[in-house]
Amino acid sequence: MAKSTAMFSQLQPWSSVAAQPCMEQTVGAPITTRVGNYYQTPRPHPWRPTLGFENIEVMPLPSQPVTNALSDPCYTPYGMITEPLKFPNLVTGFERNPAHAARAALYTRYTPMEWCQGNIAKYNEADTMRNYSERLRGDFIRVLRETDEKTTLGQRESGRRLGERITDITFWRNECATELEKLITENALLSNMRQNIDKAILDIEGPLHIAQECLYHRENRDGTERVHDIGEQALLKEVETYRNGQERLRTLVDKIRAQLRNNRAVQFELETDVRSKESALGTDSMCHQLNNFSKGINYYGGIEKYDPSITDTTTWAENSNRIVQRSQSERTKTVQMRSDIDNLINVVSGTIWDAWSNTNNALAKRAAELLEAKGKLQMHLTNLQQEIFNIEKYIELLRKGIQDKTNPMKVAHTRLEARSHRKGIELCRDIAQDRLVSEVLDIQDNIEELHRKLEEAEAQHQQLLKTRATLETDLHNKVNSLFIDREKCIGMRRSFPITATIKY
Repeated sequence: MAKSTAMFSQLQPWSSVAAQPCMEQTVGAPITTRVGNYYQTPRPHPWRPTLGFENIEVMPLPSQPVTNALSDPCYTPYGMITEPLKFPNLVTGFERNPAHAARAALYTRYTPMEWCQGNIAKYNEADTMRNYSERLRGDFIRVLRETDEKTTLGQRESGRRLGERITDITFWRNECATELEKLITENALLSNMRQNIDKAILDIEGPLHIAQECLYHRENRDGTERVHDIGEQALLKEVETYRNGQERLRTLVDKIRAQLRNNRAVQFELETDVRSKESALGTDSMCHQLNNFSKGINYYGGIEKYDPSITDTTTWAENSNRIVQRSQSERTKTVQMRSDIDNLINVVSGTIWDAWSNTNNALAKRAAELLEAKGKLQMHLTNLQQEIFNIEKYIELLRKGIQDKTNPMKVAHTRLEARSHRKGIELCRDIAQDRLVSEVLDIQDNIEELHRKLEEAEAQHQQLLKTRATLETDLHNKVNSLFIDREKCIGMRRSFPITATIKY
């Protein structure tokens, strides 16, 4: 052979290898370096070993080439037909030059100490790399957990802050919306008074007072009886008819108009603030609902440095508070103005009698409807009470049915337990055994079905009791409404409070 196979050079211990960069050189392969404690494997051959050793070639001696001719065939016993085995001649050219022959034979070998040191170095390097890798893996897991926890906590804190902000916006939105609704109501009432103030007169105070007293008494109705029925409509119309004659209050028209202008200005500010808070509430609600799996999330580079804010939380809350306080002040003025006008209302006497008669007829008709509804409610209440009695009886039957299943279940269990003591081959899963097991399962299913029916019956019983309470409450409300309409309102309106000679 022109060249012998490559052998490793003398091994170095890990203490010296770790301190210096190591290199690996193979024929036709790039050099792999290791900086510090990390190896950089050349690409695209990640499978190449990254050992810190150097390969060398063994060159033949100039005086004696290493060839196959240096091997002699071994002794072949007589009679064997196989090829004789050939062993390399470790002492090449012993007859010619023994020194050269020994040098050629031992040129590529190591001493036992070097071999042991090489193995120890490899072991130490493997242990060191494995320990370092384990530390790195532990550090990776710790860093991953810490970053995940920080990210999760940060996202949760942002969500909590958004929730608090939504709560603040909702609070002020509700405050502004409530105040806006009250202001609109006051504006509507004040506008009605402005339209009717020219026709009001002071001589109609008696009928107006009676109509208002009827409305106040009807406000004492409870529950669903507080309905805007024909009686209430007639009373309101009567009051409106009285106020149409308040011609002496025209001097208040200018004040009413000025107050309405102020109310509309405050209403505009409230509406603007409510719309802004609705928009902000929608944006913050959308942001609060976003999560890592939401659609539409994207990168916006530098957005954290962009700050379009024009207010802070203090000035933001002060602005809404200022608007609400201004609205409350204007609304208080409006309420006071309406109260002053209510004390001076007069109605045109030409429409007094018609309004009075219509109201009396409406109240009488409403009283008849209430009386009819009261009778129907009593009938339904009686039927409902009978049904409650019936379902209570069936509940007891269901409970007794469940109790009756106890002994059959005990019998089946006792039979199964007794048959489990059969000896030897007699422990057979025969038809009787299967039937006993099936019987137990059937009884269990029956008991469960009875329990379900019992739960349904008890739930229905509770619903019936709730319905009975509702009917009783409604019956009480109707009796109260009937008393108010027939005894208080109609009783108060039996005689006309003023004469027909009223000047208007």
